Amino acid sequence: MLTLPLLAGRPFANVARGGSAATSRPNILFVMTDDHASQAISCYGSKVNQTPNFDRLAKEGMRMDRVFATNSICTPSRATILTGKYSHLNGVPVFNRFDGAQPTVAKLLQQAGYYTAMVGKWHLGSDPTGFDYWNILPGQGVYNNPTLYDKDGSAVYKGYATDIITDITMDVVKNRPKDKPFFLMCHHKAPHREWTPDEKHRKMFENLRIPQPATLRDDYAGRTDALREQQQSVFRDLTRYDLKIKPPAGLSGGDLRQWLMAKPNEVEIEVDGVKKTLAGRELEDWKYQRYMQDYLACVQSVDDNMGRLLDSLDANGIAENTVVIYTSDQGFFLGEHGLFDKRFMYEESLRMPFLVRWPAGIRPGSTSEAIGINCDFAPTFLDLAGQSTPSDMQGRSFLPVWKGKTPRNWRHSMYYRYYHDPGDHNTRAHYGVRTDRHKLIYYWKKDQWECYDLAADPAEMHNIYDEPKAQKLVARLKKELYRLKKELKDDDQFANEQPKESSYVPAPPPKKQ
Repeated sequence: MLTLPLLAGRPFANVARGGSAATSRPNILFVMTDDHASQAISCYGSKVNQTPNFDRLAKEGMRMDRVFATNSICTPSRATILTGKYSHLNGVPVFNRFDGAQPTVAKLLQQAGYYTAMVGKWHLGSDPTGFDYWNILPGQGVYNNPTLYDKDGSAVYKGYATDIITDITMDVVKNRPKDKPFFLMCHHKAPHREWTPDEKHRKMFENLRIPQPATLRDDYAGRTDALREQQQSVFRDLTRYDLKIKPPAGLSGGDLRQWLMAKPNEVEIEVDGVKKTLAGRELEDWKYQRYMQDYLACVQSVDDNMGRLLDSLDANGIAENTVVIYTSDQGFFLGEHGLFDKRFMYEESLRMPFLVRWPAGIRPGSTSEAIGINCDFAPTFLDLAGQSTPSDMQGRSFLPVWKGKTPRNWRHSMYYRYYHDPGDHNTRAHYGVRTDRHKLIYYWKKDQWECYDLAADPAEMHNIYDEPKAQKLVARLKKELYRLKKELKDDDQFANEQPKESSYVPAPPPKKQ
């Protein structure tokens, strides 16, 4: 593993370890959604929606354009954010249980005198450790009237999950110990599948026509078998449940579930009181619209609640000394290459939105193209608290980047690895390297490669791996890929066998009254 030099000039390095100088070290509010594509945020150039509160963060702080997930599924990304380590070292390559006994950034900040709290979607198959307060969804949780649980048991909260998680987060801010800075993780369920919006936001999008991406009907010519074998197609793999199709009367139990989980080839709709059966291309277009309408409505609720959170910081008089970060646990496909979900190393899945506001350290309206990874989050939190990065973490602090002084030795490439094969969407296992301009992907179980020039082909439609003129480039990229693989201590620990899945846990019994 590369040993990075400690960054000099940390703004709070003179604060005593374990100190409680809330006015010296900033509060950290980390807000994360599940599966929010950066292309569904207007400050990232969205063509499908407007997100004024996320835009406010970018206007008052920084938009980072090249922050990437190292393993683009929920549980592994969350484990990496907590540990600052790749999946092969933190032990979470798939949807398996996170070992909470290992060091995490929450524990280190707690030891450094921070009040630590976690609210919302945890999804790590074990209870949180290192947090003074936590209140989480069991497994994926549900959108309406969700159950959340803490150390004392569970409770049902009436209402919509995004509103409720925001309410609890604001209560934590209001009632926190005032003699300590806080590290607060607010994790939303939205906009995760099955994309159930609240009624207010559903109505906002129900009659809108969402523009289709140019690659919606990608025919996968010239690519590996992986794209043809996947089962995350908008046209083929959305279920009746995803599409919110009303079931026939009288179905219940297993019969109802079987009906809802079916992937329809025909759908009957009603337009102006006239029933119509959709099939073929007309049905494909309808499926895309239904998917996007619900997805974007869920996003809009998160944006509204981001505004509520920012207003609450103002109301509590702590906005100036609070670092606010917004991200998602990975990217997401919104019809690009005909896909939904994530997993693949293509840009829409790989890229995480990352917006940060810090009045004391970031010039408003800043942007950065420095390559970041989710291993960098923990070192950044620690640097904000005046703490050094442990030598076994595999990332480095964003602070110099935020200050507009990206170090000369900042990374110019990043390493990615996805393991879950066979998995929920039959997405083939692969690893790869992304540089400032190029990408090389290796499907190791199939021994097939893809290579892209992101400047000439940003949509990743033209695989140049076998082209004679690309062979010197391919050789350089392979050399960089294997250098990173070795440096990061990826010895194929989970290449052939993955841990048992266990991140979907039930809620404990209700709290005693």
